[in-house]
Amino acid sequence: MTADQLCRLVAEGESDRLEFKKTTGDLKGGMETLCGFLNGEGGKVLFGVTSSGQARGQDVSDKTLQEVAQDLMRFEPPAPISQLRVPIAEGKEVIVLETIAGPEAPYTYRNRPYRRIGTTTSPMPQQEYARRLLERGHSQSRWENRVAEGYALRDLDLDEVRRMVSEAGDAGRLDAPVTGPREALQKLHLLDNGRPLQAAIVAFAKEVQPSYPQCGLRMARFRGTTKTEFLDQRQLTGNAFRLLDESLLFLRRHLPVRGRFEPGLMQRQDEPLFPPLALREALVNALCHRDYSIAGGAISIAIYDDRLEISSTGTLPFGVTVDDLKRAHESRPRNPLLAEVFHRRGLIERWGRGTQKIVELCIAAGHPEPEFEERGGDVVVRFIPSGYSPPHRVSHDLTERQRRILHVLSDGMKWRSHDVANQFPSPPPASSLRDDLMMLRSLGLVESGGRGPGARWWLKQPDSEPERAEESRK
Repeated sequence: MTADQLCRLVAEGESDRLEFKKTTGDLKGGMETLCGFLNGEGGKVLFGVTSSGQARGQDVSDKTLQEVAQDLMRFEPPAPISQLRVPIAEGKEVIVLETIAGPEAPYTYRNRPYRRIGTTTSPMPQQEYARRLLERGHSQSRWENRVAEGYALRDLDLDEVRRMVSEAGDAGRLDAPVTGPREALQKLHLLDNGRPLQAAIVAFAKEVQPSYPQCGLRMARFRGTTKTEFLDQRQLTGNAFRLLDESLLFLRRHLPVRGRFEPGLMQRQDEPLFPPLALREALVNALCHRDYSIAGGAISIAIYDDRLEISSTGTLPFGVTVDDLKRAHESRPRNPLLAEVFHRRGLIERWGRGTQKIVELCIAAGHPEPEFEERGGDVVVRFIPSGYSPPHRVSHDLTERQRRILHVLSDGMKWRSHDVANQFPSPPPASSLRDDLMMLRSLGLVESGGRGPGARWWLKQPDSEPERAEESRK
């Protein structure tokens, strides 16, 4: 970190992840805050910066460094804390102590646990500490923490690691320079004596087969509202970032575009059916929080005519319920090492907010709230559109006029053909419109009743019968 980078950091002010201390004379207070960061989302303590945000630095002697080193040994369990000295003025330095969210939380400093809320550090309540100790007992044997037997550094996609470092820098989440992929993996605690952990395989492996078949993705576009008939399906394996890219491509290829026909405009106004950021958030959540210990597991994407479902293998993390997902809740990632990689890359903004963000984005786009559920050993998020969106393709591409006809018929009423024609800014010839209606009926998209000019047309509903159609248009 350079002096300029330090000054930019100081200009941000104290926060839930940044604390200023005038000197190491308040070393104990700084260490208590570091303990709070370890038990939260990580952060930095700067010694040599006043509470008002003036980076004055301090004298740093061998005695100062010995005192800091001795106090760092007072953390239990041993904590991942890095130390950096930044020259700020002649003979003066700022000491930067930084930590990520501790993988073995809860931590104590001088036998006491601390937590960070906003800009305040305080002792952690005993009940919370006891609960988190219980959670740590469950997590110490986490699947992602184990060494990936048979894999070495050369088996990782180091170009992908470099991209992660670059994007982390762009997102402002990698303050200290990194000399190469190995150092980046070490900072993220993805290596054990130079050997990659299983979390590193999930994030960066060149090849995951045959040892890690659970690093899989299943994608399908179904005809109708059941799994009876496929229009397209794909299955593949790979590291998490490849799976994320492939899933976004599949969604762009198969999700309908929602069209709005505005009065006086000849062209339809197109927009994605669901907010892309909400879909990406759901996919990232699925990749980060699924249970990778289940060898037959995968991420699944199912697109139906009336909904989109994204599911991931495993139950919700310890202590989190389905109801919690739509309100503020504590972050308890099943795979914190993997989640940290996504966070550094800028794909997770704040732990515990992802599902709320999905809900907010869908509501802002005019859709119902997504539905969350645990089903058959999977966690499912279900996106439901606010209304009918004409498909682009069934057995072949539909024309713009055919899609507009479907849009007109989507109100649930029966239409005469000449009434449909009048919904166009420039009504098409009657013969062309009749041909389009006949084509749509042959494709199973519309139904009709009656003959000649009095014939009625309506949108076909799944398993519908003509006599169940709604009241005819008057």
